[in-house]
Amino acid sequence: MQKLVIIGAGFAGMWAALVAAREAALAQAGVAITLIAPDDHLTVRPRLYEPLTAAMRAPLAPVFAPLGIELRLASASAINSATRTVDITDGQGAKTTLTYDRLVLAAGSVQRPLSVPGVDQYAQDIDTYRGAARLDAHLARILAAPGVDGNLTFVIVGGGFTGIELATEMRNRLRQHGHAAAASAARVLLIERQAVIGPDLGAAPRPHIDAALAAGGVEVRLGASVSAIEAHAVLLTDGEKIPCATVIITTGLAAHPLAAKLGGELDSQGRVMVDAELRVRGAMGIYAAGDVAHAAVDAEHVALMSCQHAIPMGKYAGYNAARDLLGLPLRAYSQPHYVTCLDLGDFGALYTSGWERKTEQVGSEVKALKKMINTEWIYPPRGDRAALLAAADLDAPWPPAL
Repeated sequence: MQKLVIIGAGFAGMWAALVAAREAALAQAGVAITLIAPDDHLTVRPRLYEPLTAAMRAPLAPVFAPLGIELRLASASAINSATRTVDITDGQGAKTTLTYDRLVLAAGSVQRPLSVPGVDQYAQDIDTYRGAARLDAHLARILAAPGVDGNLTFVIVGGGFTGIELATEMRNRLRQHGHAAAASAARVLLIERQAVIGPDLGAAPRPHIDAALAAGGVEVRLGASVSAIEAHAVLLTDGEKIPCATVIITTGLAAHPLAAKLGGELDSQGRVMVDAELRVRGAMGIYAAGDVAHAAVDAEHVALMSCQHAIPMGKYAGYNAARDLLGLPLRAYSQPHYVTCLDLGDFGALYTSGWERKTEQVGSEVKALKKMINTEWIYPPRGDRAALLAAADLDAPWPPAL
């Protein structure tokens, strides 16, 4: 039986496994699909700016078991494309080497580090569920003493997509802890080193973002950078010292370090270069999808590190890897349609279309769309084997309706 190994159980890895299982089933061929991940849940990472709930983690067993997909709880440390092997280590530290005939690298991304003194000791993040839970525990502690100097000052470093969403939702996170008065009194600062907020989001939506930040009482510092983080303060490079007990880092993403171990060409975000069928250039038998892959979505644009691109990319990678094993024709990945749906807290949300990010709608009605995306569309499919196989059809529309 031929072996397909998938590394990563995020959006790309999960969908790669499902689509590969469908292709094997349609061909009535024996393909052993093993997915390697340290967690048996999918973390719905795009939601971690919201008030934290257990629903932001979705179990993978109900999705994989009916399709015969093996979930191996371990972390991959090395890939050898010459011998077609993967070195893994499980939660108890036991090391194993697995062999594969085809491999899909979908290890995702990590937060780009902020290299300043004190970041490891005092900074918070929402890059992972564990990080978001750690932030929640931290908020509970400081809100128990709101009168302490700096305890109601919240500094968010990085004014990109995640930073904007977190800043505009920050007061709701405080209300979640039962501190409505503290939520109203809180000082929320958003620090961006560029001259504009949301530098990667384009100029068209910026007036709406600025209005939402102002309505939410978020102070914005542009052209500012952090020089150090202390237990009760953050220092800026211009010498300003801001008393605070909470600094949250949202400085963007970089590809998982495993991508660099393939030895091929990487882009500025550490992503491996792939061809139209998502094969890693220079690494026979390996496909890549999601945040580790530098993939063209059309003649001009490259996929972003987002679930909007990771889900279809994962589907194509699983489809092509399985059909490569089965000797069937492959299909080139393409995703020319692009939209943005940005949460703006109590202000509502912002919906734009196209790479020029034309503003289509802003306000409370878009908030309902954002909620549907975050709580329904990006979750794993549900149902029996037949329903899961139907959901894994490469030609099934996604997003469902935009």
